[in-house]
Amino acid sequence: MTLFYRLFPAVFAAMTFIFGANAETLPEPEGRVILTITGQVGNTNGDGIARFDQAMIEALPQRETETNTPWFDGPQRFTGPLLSDLVQAAGAEGSELRIIAVNDYATTMPWSDIENVPVILAIRHNGETMSVREKGPLFVIYPFDEYPELRDEVYFSRSAWQVTTITVNP
Repeated sequence: MTLFYRLFPAVFAAMTFIFGANAETLPEPEGRVILTITGQVGNTNGDGIARFDQAMIEALPQRETETNTPWFDGPQRFTGPLLSDLVQAAGAEGSELRIIAVNDYATTMPWSDIENVPVILAIRHNGETMSVREKGPLFVIYPFDEYPELRDEVYFSRSAWQVTTITVNP
């Protein structure tokens, strides 16, 4: 027996330990992919990435946030999964999220935001799905009325709309 065949089980076990024994395969999206999570992702359904269609995002527990924002008049109702639940579904862990929109707008959010604040990735605005024209299909929403200290330019700039990609950085 060659050295390779004798060492293969040990090497495979070590690789599984290092790269995540808890890694899972996400189901394949059945509809059009509206969100891709890249970077430090453990649960994938692509080449090292997690792809989500609308049904997959709506299958996650949903949170409704009613809040005033600088982009709309009066309080607005947004619904979507917590960003923390979404990255957990992707088996992602890191120190920050790089959020990228359709027009290549990008913003960076520290991991602590999703640990300490119920930030959602809204898929609905006032009960309706959002088109790209209406800041959709996905919009990062902070609960500005619940946490008045978030009402500043730092958090407004992290509230990206037309989100297509989230990169989880170490």
